[in-house]
Amino acid sequence: MSDQPAVDAVDTAVYTVPTDAPEADGTLAWDKTTLVLVTARSGTTTGLGYTYAPAATAHLVRELLAGTVTGLCAYDVPRANELMCRAVRNAGLPGLAAQAIAAADIALWDLKARLLGLPLVHLLGAARTEVPVYGSGGFTTYDAGRQERQLRGWAEDQGIPRVKIKIGESWGTRQDRDLERVTCARAAIGDTAELYVDANGGYTGGQALRVAAALADQGVTWFEEPVSSDHLTVLAGLRDRIPLDVAAGEYGYTLPYFEHMLAAGAVDCLQADVTRCGGITVWLRAAALAHARGIDISGHCAPHAHAHAAAAVPNLRHLEWFHDHVRIERLLFDGVLDPAGGGVTPGADGTPGLGLTLAEERAAPYRTE
Repeated sequence: MSDQPAVDAVDTAVYTVPTDAPEADGTLAWDKTTLVLVTARSGTTTGLGYTYAPAATAHLVRELLAGTVTGLCAYDVPRANELMCRAVRNAGLPGLAAQAIAAADIALWDLKARLLGLPLVHLLGAARTEVPVYGSGGFTTYDAGRQERQLRGWAEDQGIPRVKIKIGESWGTRQDRDLERVTCARAAIGDTAELYVDANGGYTGGQALRVAAALADQGVTWFEEPVSSDHLTVLAGLRDRIPLDVAAGEYGYTLPYFEHMLAAGAVDCLQADVTRCGGITVWLRAAALAHARGIDISGHCAPHAHAHAAAAVPNLRHLEWFHDHVRIERLLFDGVLDPAGGGVTPGADGTPGLGLTLAEERAAPYRTE
């Protein structure tokens, strides 16, 4: 094995980028977003990965993960993933540790593809050429004008035929405003584009059932986390009683989480976030679990971290083109994708790995560690 490339070093950097306006969903508000970047090096080749998580995630990478994977064969990414999962046993895998592993795992896949001179999608094996996307934003803090401009920008200017807004404002206490904003969203995009909503678990079960009836009247087809995904029985019961597709899974940090959700019959489409669930290694396994049950998977946020893996699974429904993360990835990286027409084509230009490089001069003002 001496002729095989080894992982020589793993490093981190932290970037925090303010939002372009105050943002909130049904259960949280924020004015900045932090990206933790992980780089993995073998000789003169470097791969990058990242997660959206607190800066403490970088400390976990340095203290628990870097030494675990340094010296391993750079081609053996699943082995590295397993060893990293074992290394965080006492720290607790769900949460920050899973996000740290995710960023490192993505960096290792990027490194392997770069060492082999292949776009990552070709290393994984493509199941499709184009990855459909949906425009995602419509925060509860937006006024009518800002929401309309954003939705029209996706549907009309970029030709993205599916968009999503946030509802469940203030833990479901502003239901009338939620429904008013849905009506405005439908008016903005017309009848030909699909309209999705995300309550971020802000409603109770009965409330979500009542809201779903009004959503159906507006042609909404996707109801994301109408109730907390912690309550699978409630989520499954709701799924059985409404005509909208129920989606959840973005807070899954381990593979068993997704199996429990699928076994409960809680979702029509499984969401998994490659930057939370342990990286590309685990995201592909989650997709396989869903495929075995005849369920689609959708990539949650972080579009450029997902795109190549998303193109490699047969049961992909789409990828979230999330406003915050699109802004940040365009700012920090060169080589970003174009969603015009409603989809992206990872690997089309032949650039190895994820196709991203850190734009160091643009990124420098936002670096905090």
